[in-house]
Order: sequence, then C-alpha cells, then structure tokens
Amino acid sequence: MSLLINALEQGLVYGIMALGVLITFRVLDFPDLTVDGSFTMGAGITAALTVGGWNPFLALLLGIVGGMVAGIFTGLLSTKLNILNLLAGILTMTLLYSVNLRIMGRPNIPLIGQSTVLDQFESLLAPLGLSDYSNLIFFGLVLIFIKLLLDLFFNTELGLALRATGDNEQMILAQGVNTDTMKILGLAISNGLVALSGGLVAQYSGFADVGMGIGMIIAGLASVIVGETLLPTKSFIWVTTGVVTGSIIYRTAIMLALRYGYNLGFKASDLKLITALIVIVALATPQVREKLNLKLGERVGIS
Repeated sequence: MSLLINALEQGLVYGIMALGVLITFRVLDFPDLTVDGSFTMGAGITAALTVGGWNPFLALLLGIVGGMVAGIFTGLLSTKLNILNLLAGILTMTLLYSVNLRIMGRPNIPLIGQSTVLDQFESLLAPLGLSDYSNLIFFGLVLIFIKLLLDLFFNTELGLALRATGDNEQMILAQGVNTDTMKILGLAISNGLVALSGGLVAQYSGFADVGMGIGMIIAGLASVIVGETLLPTKSFIWVTTGVVTGSIIYRTAIMLALRYGYNLGFKASDLKLITALIVIVALATPQVREKLNLKLGERVGIS
C-alpha cells in the first residue's frame, strides 16, 4: 500500500513538471531543454530561502519566479538572437548549472528539521486523522488547480493565440499576433511550472541537489507520450488529463521496476536505463498499434 501511495505522490508532483513540458513540446512545438536547469533552480531557490528562514510558501513562489526567468531567457535567445530553439535550451540549461550552484552556495542543501509547506498542510489535516495522506492530498489539490487553470487559459483568446503559434506560426503572424511574445510567454509558463515541481520535490524529498534536474526532460516527455498513447485526442482538457495520468503511470512503472526489477537483473543504478526503455515502449506503442490495425484491416478486407 505504501508503494502505491508513494507512486501516486510522485506521479502527482512530477505531473506538474509534465504539464510544463506539454506546453513547450506540444503546444509551442519548441524542444526546450531548459527544463533540466529550471527544475533544479526551483528546488535550489526554495531550499536556500527555506534554510535561510524565509516562509516556505514565499520561498516556493520565488522559486517559480526563478523558473519563469529561465524560460524567458531561453525565449529571448531564440526570438531576439535567432538561436536555434534546441540550442537555446541547451545553452540556458548549461549556464543554469553554475547559476544554481551560486544560488545554493553548495551542491546539496538538506531540509531536515526545516518547516515546509507539506509540514504545515500535514498539521492542518492531523485533527482529521489524514496526516498519513497529507502529501497525496496536497499534491492532488495543487495539480488539479493547475490543470483547471491551464484548461481555462488555453481556451481564452490569449491561450488560443499561444496554441496557434505552435500549430501554424505564419497564419497567426498574419493575424497580427506577435509570435515572439507568445513563445516567450509559453516558455515562461512552462518553466515556472517546472520550477514549482522542483520546489515541491525538494520539500518532499527533504533536500535540494544541484544534479537533481538531470534527465527531467526525459521524464516529462515520457509522461506526455504515455498520456497521448492512452488518450489520443486533440481536446486540450483531455490532453492535460492524459499527461497527468501518464505521469502517474510512469512513476508507478519506475517504482515497480526498481522494487521488483532485480528479478530481471536490474539494479538501482539502472534508473536511467529503465527510464529510456519506458520512453521507447511509449514511443513505439502507437506505431505498433497502427500496424496491427492495418494488418487486421487487410485480413478483414481479404476475407
């Protein structure tokens, strides 16, 4: 039971990061590798300020701002300096490693003994006897709130312009929309969500580490791809639902693989290998399903 709860908790908190990845990769069609750095930035700012005596909620908010600034910087590199999108993200991710070290002051910041937003929420639920499920409830509420906000935002005029920028940049440009501004806005929102996830993960794990963001982009993409495989739809409400579901399934698969994978020869150090295999399976599933449907259709046609 505890394994399932932990998997759900991680699926929900990393689901926030997956929603951020969804905005850049699917909405904007922008391969943004800033994620690996902005995730750590959110965690580093939150941890550094919390240890420094700041209110944990304010520390988390400033972590979000830090992630948004990182996204804006990537957007400016791409739109104003005409640097390739992929390269712009790589450059920002690279420089953020040093920036995060400056912010944190050291490679690792423990939060043991520090009051966090999770601790404060747990104290609220303690009289109800729900303290054991406080993290699960908190992450669920935050994720649902963010999902609903995104669903509403991307159905507004501004949100539709942002989606159109990724779908057909030339068309929306002809309508008088500043696509550069749309890209920067999308990158800011995306990396703000990623930083929020990083800050919550730091408080959930009890530490922030300068290398904790490495591979986050793969995890986010895996959640998006798994979600698209489960719910192949163009309705944005169902797309975000699929991403959240994909994040939970992905994290559950990772935990099960680490717990029982030793029977297949896996070790704890094989986490990245397991992650890559899950992404490969998720990417291959739609194509395999399409080929099976074609073969089935041919057989039906022959018969």
